[in-house]
Amino acid sequence: MKAQNTRAALAALLAGAAACFHQLLGPLIVLAAVMIADYATGMAAAWAAGALSSRTGLAGILKKVGYLFAVAVAVAVDYILHTAALGPGAAPGGVHIFGLLVTVWLILNECISILENLSELGVPVPGFLRAAAARLKQSAEEAGARDVEDAVPCNAPADPAAPSQPRCGDSSPGGGAEKED
Repeated sequence: MKAQNTRAALAALLAGAAACFHQLLGPLIVLAAVMIADYATGMAAAWAAGALSSRTGLAGILKKVGYLFAVAVAVAVDYILHTAALGPGAAPGGVHIFGLLVTVWLILNECISILENLSELGVPVPGFLRAAAARLKQSAEEAGARDVEDAVPCNAPADPAAPSQPRCGDSSPGGGAEKED
């Protein structure tokens, strides 16, 4: 009976998550799987190197929890932008652009870490696989930068030479207020 209740609760939890996160649920499940795989391969690599410690293991767990908070912040940004675009009283939901980008970026980051851990264990890892994962991670970062420029409204100053506000599409540290030569 207890096992049946546990399965029913898990099914209800997954159904609720699917209703809230739509297209984000699949990548979140993949992220959880690669986080577990990265933790396991990292612990195995540390054990093989004789550097296994509970402090390092706890730091790894805290890092994974931080990943989940990063995804939560990205989903919150998606919600805020969706609500701002549709106005007050808008139905929650919509497309999770930032949540999806952060989740995919973290999945790729974990995949790169798994490959590094496997290399430390002596498993032959093809260089092209590591390079492909790094390129995909870079592509996700670039796509995220483009989406930010497209999603965040730009309030350009009336005077384009005014240094008080960043210029549209300028992502430099000074927001376009640097002196141009």
